[in-house]
Parts: sequence; structure tokens; C-alpha cells
Amino acid sequence: MEDLLREYLPILIFLGLAIVLGLVLLLAAAVVAVSNPDPEKVSAYECGFNAFDDARMKFDVRFYLVSILFIIFDLEVAFLFPWAVSFQYIGEFGFWSMVVFLGVLTVGFAYEWRKGALEWE
Repeated sequence: MEDLLREYLPILIFLGLAIVLGLVLLLAAAVVAVSNPDPEKVSAYECGFNAFDDARMKFDVRFYLVSILFIIFDLEVAFLFPWAVSFQYIGEFGFWSMVVFLGVLTVGFAYEWRKGALEWE
């Protein structure tokens, strides 16, 4: 049992240091931080318009469209990193499956571009 505890001792030390460091940083931020609130600084900001206006006001949907398109294409491009790391092990099937994936991504991007979803006017 003593050997088992000795094996977990570095993990417990690391966990203890992480907790202590987190508490020290939180307390340091509370002590050192400048507290100078004004109405503009503490006001809620969400999605480009004031959250406290009339709920039936008109707003520009293009902001949401561009952000959703960015998230979609950004996440799809993130699949390239693990593929690039394991490229030497995946063989020909992995290569052609990624070519198909990139083809579908390119067709989707061309469609959005052609529809004018990326134009801000």
C-alpha cells in the first residue's frame, strides 16, 4: 500500500500546488485590481446591440450569419491538424478521404460565396 501511495505522491503534490496557485492568483487579482466602475464599463454587451432595448427592435442578421459561417469553416479546418500529424500512418485511404472532405468544404464555401453570405454591403 505504501508503494501505491508513493506513486501517487507527485500527482497529489501537483494537485496541491495547482490549487494553491489558483487561490493565490485569485486573491492577488482581488487585491491588486483597480476598481473604477462606470456605467459603460459594467453594462452588458451582447451581439452588437444593447440588450436592454425593445425586444421587437430590428437588428442585422448578417452578424450572426458571418459568425456561424466562421465557426463552421474554422471547426472543419481544425480536422486538418490531426490528419497532418498522422499523415504518414493513414495510407492512401486516409489521404483520399481527406481530399473528399476538403472537396465538400470547398463546394460549401463556394456556395456561400456565390449566395453573397460573405458580403457585408
